Amino acid sequence: MIIQLFNKLGGLVWNLIIVVPIIKHIYDTKLEHLQALKLLRKILASLQKSDNSTLLEEVGASYAMSDAVKNGIVEFVCEIVKYLPANMWRTDEDDRDIFLNAIVHRQENIFSLLYGLGALKFRFVTSHDKFGNNMLHLAGMLAPPCRLDRVSGAALQLQRELQWFKGVEDMVPPVCRVEENEGGKKPRTLFTEQHVDLLKAGEKWMKSTARSCMLVATLIATVMFSAAFTTPGGTDQNTGIPLLLHHMSIRVFVISNAVSLYSSTTSVLMFLAILTSRYAEEDFLKSLPQKLIIGLSTLFLSMATMMTAYAAALAALYTQGLRWSTFSNIFDCLYSCFPFRFTTISSPS
Repeated sequence: MIIQLFNKLGGLVWNLIIVVPIIKHIYDTKLEHLQALKLLRKILASLQKSDNSTLLEEVGASYAMSDAVKNGIVEFVCEIVKYLPANMWRTDEDDRDIFLNAIVHRQENIFSLLYGLGALKFRFVTSHDKFGNNMLHLAGMLAPPCRLDRVSGAALQLQRELQWFKGVEDMVPPVCRVEENEGGKKPRTLFTEQHVDLLKAGEKWMKSTARSCMLVATLIATVMFSAAFTTPGGTDQNTGIPLLLHHMSIRVFVISNAVSLYSSTTSVLMFLAILTSRYAEEDFLKSLPQKLIIGLSTLFLSMATMMTAYAAALAALYTQGLRWSTFSNIFDCLYSCFPFRFTTISSPS
């Protein structure tokens, strides 16, 4: 009886949940995905039983496989390879298999399937297309615009490209790293030539961002430095001790002021290090993005603690209006979080 009651309550709650538009959209999308996967399995099972290569061409299995790789539909690729393993060896008009195409279109989910092939992996990592390009050559080519635009900022786009190149470089045999294609170019040379414009754009973007943020950090450091010598409520003219020293708000003010000053100074140093960098290709892999993240993080911290110091000063000065100071404190703490909500940095994993 109790179990039935819980089942009815669970069903009622679920019916209420799926009425919410966002949840209903997710539910419908997931349902369509599962239905499409079931349909695909039935089609592939029928093709597997027929064992007719002509039928495979008629239904366009190879084209479907190619489109799935280009769009990163890993479930589709896995199901085709599971039911029709021979399709894993199929190549397109450029003699590129599924893993070479995965590199060209920067589909990491498809490329990661290579790790589960065991001994067969060597067969794929040493393959070439009709232009003599191996995996590392294709990783050195510029990614399609639709994949580049998934990362904001030219500098972070170049970082993503370098991560792809390094990842493929660790996968292929050492001989592939110095191998030349039909154009007589090695993978590293091809990467440099293909990304020269992106390198210039990344340098420009990084310098522009660093200058703007360093200006803000400098202003915060200047304000917080001067605020350290103007304690709210004033000081005793004889002893120099703050008159409101016994208030907890003053202690919060002092601590927040110090944290804001130190973090803004750190931010200035990080952005200064970015501006004085040599801007080589390798710098965009780790050095520059790390400095940018540290600089922005400390800048946001300095802004948050600056607003906290401001709220603490108000709370100390307007002790009679407790409700107002409490409201101001809450408002300023929420407002200080705005940079985190409206500023997004894409850091590829």
